[in-house]
Amino acid sequence: MSQATKRKHVVKEVLGDFVTPTENQQIVKVIGSRGNNLHETVTAQGETFLVSMPTKFRKNIWIKRGDYVIVDPIEEGEKVKAEISFILYKDHIQYLQKQQLWPEGFMEEPSAQDKTNKQQETEEKDEEEEVSDSEDDESDLFVNTNRRNYQYSESEEDDDSEEENEDK
Repeated sequence: MSQATKRKHVVKEVLGDFVTPTENQQIVKVIGSRGNNLHETVTAQGETFLVSMPTKFRKNIWIKRGDYVIVDPIEEGEKVKAEISFILYKDHIQYLQKQQLWPEGFMEEPSAQDKTNKQQETEEKDEEEEVSDSEDDESDLFVNTNRRNYQYSESEEDDDSEEENEDK
């Protein structure tokens, strides 16, 4: 099987299938990457440990801090106690919540994240409304959320002195 075909099947499996954890599997949250395909995770009870990413996901699927995954335990592991078996996205999480399979320890976090996202969106809308009053409408431009937004305005003194010079 070629690399492209393998990648296609792995991505289709991750995005399309809705998986429920078995008795020995558990849902954990990724809190950081430790390199060498190891990720630090925390359970709903607060226990932290390392998990490994299997070779089928490497260079095909990316996970980041804050993502949720289903892991299979590794009995012989001292530091690395589990292996990632499935990566959960927003649709998967909603499905598990409807099935009453989502851990109680993770229930409050998505709502808190949604609140902060909504606050940021309303602030951006307010800023866009202020900017749209100017002659140059730049509301359709991309806004980099990783940088601070600076508001530049011309002082009124400069405008008054220019008007006086034009009158003379």
